[in-house]
Amino acid sequence: MPGMESLVGQLLIASPTLTDYFQRAVVLVLGHGEEGAMGVVLNRPSELDVADAVPALAEEVGDDDLVYRGGPVSPQSVVALAEFDDPTRAASMVLGPVGVLDPERIDGSVGRLRVFAGYAGWGPGQLESELEEEAWFVAPAEPEDLFVAGDLWPIALQRKGGAYALLARMPSDPSLN
Repeated sequence: MPGMESLVGQLLIASPTLTDYFQRAVVLVLGHGEEGAMGVVLNRPSELDVADAVPALAEEVGDDDLVYRGGPVSPQSVVALAEFDDPTRAASMVLGPVGVLDPERIDGSVGRLRVFAGYAGWGPGQLESELEEEAWFVAPAEPEDLFVAGDLWPIALQRKGGAYALLARMPSDPSLN
């Protein structure tokens, strides 16, 4: 990754050229270095309740909070992100008050919480190659992005502005246009 700054805390917004798993995905980058990168897809809710999937977090979430599909890698694993009153309680901080929650260390210093099954991962140099191919648009993330209930893809593009705002109006199925 020589010459490239870490993208931790940034959004990767899928370009319209991505038609695979990541079509219209918005990924929050949680780790990025010479070994590769990892993040979670923010805009893919599942139908599984957090309380059912991760009983240890049942008291920390609402009755209707869903697990989000964080990515295709290790879909049986859990990544929990939360707002922290005390950042020292986070396993690692990602963006402002948002950090990775260790379910073994829940102690009341957690505000809002979102749980992801699996994650998105890239090997060394893979994400950089995809960025050069313009498969992803990079944008600053905001802590609120983690908790958007609707479709974050057009919201993130609109916020980026310019030609990206025009893409934000693109329907999910262009053949219906």
